[in-house]
Amino acid sequence: MMTSLFDQFLSPVRFGIPLIALALLIPWYFFPFPTSRWMNNRVLTLQNQFINRFISQLLLPMNIPGHKWATMFAALLLFIVSLNMLGLLPYTFTPTTQLSFSLGLAVPLWMATVLIGFRNQPTNTLGHLLPEGTPAPLIPVLIIIETISLFIRPMALGVRLTANLTAGHLLMHLIALAAYSMIFSAPAVAAITTVVLLLLTLLEVAVAMIQAYVFVLLLSLYLQENV
Repeated sequence: MMTSLFDQFLSPVRFGIPLIALALLIPWYFFPFPTSRWMNNRVLTLQNQFINRFISQLLLPMNIPGHKWATMFAALLLFIVSLNMLGLLPYTFTPTTQLSFSLGLAVPLWMATVLIGFRNQPTNTLGHLLPEGTPAPLIPVLIIIETISLFIRPMALGVRLTANLTAGHLLMHLIALAAYSMIFSAPAVAAITTVVLLLLTLLEVAVAMIQAYVFVLLLSLYLQENV
C-alpha cells in the first residue's frame, strides 16, 4: 500500500540492486540492428523512414559541422521515447520521471555544446552574453542576466521532461483510483471515468513522444548557436 502518490516514482530495488539500471538497458533492444538481408522488414523500414525524416528536419537549419551530431540525436530520441513509452505499461518504472536521470542527460549534453562553441568560435560564443547595441550602463546587468539564463538551460531541459511526465502519471493514477473506488457505488460514473482514463492514456502516449522530441530539439538549438 502506497503512503503517498509520489511513491510510484521511487526507483524500485530488488535484492539490493536498483532496477533503474535494468530499465535503462531495455530500450537498446528496440534499436535497429544491421542485417545481411537484401530487404528490411516493414518495422525496420518504417523506423528508418521516421529516423531519416526526423534528422532531416532537425538538421535543416544547422550548419554543416553540426551534422556530425545526427547519429547521437537519433539514438537519444529513440532512447528517451522508448523509456517514456515503456513507463506507460502496468507495473513498470519510468526512469525519466527521476530528476537525477533527466539532469544527468541534460547537463553533459548542454556542456558539450558550450565547450564546442568555446573551442570553435570563442568570440561568437561570448558575444551571445551581450546583445549588439546595448547601452553602456546596462552592459554589466545584461551580462549577468545572460549568464544566468545560459546556466538555467540544462535545468530547463531536465525539469521540463521530468515535470511533464510526472504530472501525467499522477493524473492517470488519480483518475484510476477514482474509477476503482466508484465501481460498486456509482457504476455509470466509474464507466465514464474509465473512458476519460483511456483518452488520457492516449494523450500521455503523445506527450511521451513529444517531450522526447522537444528535448532533442532544444539541444539542437543550443548546438546551432555554437557551431
